[in-house]
Amino acid sequence: MTLILASGSAARRAILTAAGVPFSVRPPALDEEALKASLREAGLPPREQALRLAAEKALSISRQSDGLVIGADQMLALDNVVFDKPADVDAAREQLRRLRGRAHVLLTAVVLAEGDAVVWRRVDEPKLTMRSFSDAFLDYYIDRVGEAALKSVGAYQIEGLGAQLFDNVEGDHFSIMGLPLLPLLDFLRARGVVQA
Repeated sequence: MTLILASGSAARRAILTAAGVPFSVRPPALDEEALKASLREAGLPPREQALRLAAEKALSISRQSDGLVIGADQMLALDNVVFDKPADVDAAREQLRRLRGRAHVLLTAVVLAEGDAVVWRRVDEPKLTMRSFSDAFLDYYIDRVGEAALKSVGAYQIEGLGAQLFDNVEGDHFSIMGLPLLPLLDFLRARGVVQA
């Protein structure tokens, strides 16, 4: 069975590739910002926003394709306030200041769609606690990572220097990276996409 990743995320591609999953990539042509705005205006909680975005990404491709389509989305929630990827380095610095010394949740949603239907969905919720780092460390971090901070909802790459921002991490590593891989693999084995 054909498997399509409806995402332009390099991290999600790398996770699937490293796990030996055969797939192709077709990023969806959605106005994601408008969709987020409408979900937030409707008052949906962050978990449901992430699931709906993942579903819309998957369905937008699955309606035009044969096979299974993976859609994914990740949101950062701090006390029910949702953070998006920072727009620039100054926004990244401010976002990290707001997260400093506090715990937040990464809502990591994955949806599989086939035709017009969602056939499987999952949301993992890793909890990450940032340490109370100094302003000097924050400046050092931003200077070192630069615009790479704009590529994730938390303005950090925990697989690199961003690990130094944290006191505690609870949850699945793959989900923190952007894809709940182990439950996804379990479903793909059941569907015969990967070997059981």
